[in-house]
Amino acid sequence: MSGNLAGKIALITGSGRGIGKALALKFAREGASVVVNDLDNEPAQETVKEIQSLGGKAIAIVGSVTQEGFAEKFIATAVETFGIPDILINNAGYTWDSMIHKASDKQFDAMYEIHLKAPFQLNRAFVNAVIPQAKAEAEAGQEVFRKIVNISSVAGEYGNIGQVNYSSMKSALSGMTKTLSKELGRHKINVNSVAFGVIETRLTEATDEKKTIVVDGNEVGVGIPQKVSDGFARMIPLGRSGTPEEAASGVYLFCTPESNYISGQTTVVGGGLRM
Repeated sequence: MSGNLAGKIALITGSGRGIGKALALKFAREGASVVVNDLDNEPAQETVKEIQSLGGKAIAIVGSVTQEGFAEKFIATAVETFGIPDILINNAGYTWDSMIHKASDKQFDAMYEIHLKAPFQLNRAFVNAVIPQAKAEAEAGQEVFRKIVNISSVAGEYGNIGQVNYSSMKSALSGMTKTLSKELGRHKINVNSVAFGVIETRLTEATDEKKTIVVDGNEVGVGIPQKVSDGFARMIPLGRSGTPEEAASGVYLFCTPESNYISGQTTVVGGGLRM
């Protein structure tokens, strides 16, 4: 396939559903070989099949990004299958909300594991795989750019009621992004963050029905009460929530050659929302 990412190898966590799936399909259409990840086999394989139906290349690595050794396995399998990767998108995640006076250590630790520790481990594994190649390219006088995009949230930028755990981790992820951009710039690795506003996924579905999913053995609520969803819509200057495809396009911008001189930034993709 031809496109702006032709010949690139992109690794996307949490890409069996929602925004991650939209990202995988977007990158595949632009010519990238895609390494798909999801907690569950069925959605991961479905994304792979859709990419292959487009004429693209993809494999699935099923499992939780919080599992011990997952990061190294994820990167190593990508290298064995396609070669040295070019793009890492730390997209996997969920929310487990509670007001501070009701919040448990378990809820806080769960958000730390998936939104901060897992990106740290994945970024480290990615960099360890890439740096020898980057050094060889530099010695040959070549300037080859690679991309890390850490997915954040407006909750990390502005805070959000009921999300002290989630907001804290996403805010810390901004510090990780800025630090890595300084450490990795000499290796031509751009590190940026995209903070999503309200994007239409199963986690943000407007519903007054109580719905839950099980993640890493924890039963967590999904969906937003209709009244709250309507309130968000009134707060968004563009007047509505975003689609997964619009969210994916915001991430894609940081993975194109046009972003080669942009690093250490956090961009909000939220229709102008400032919480």
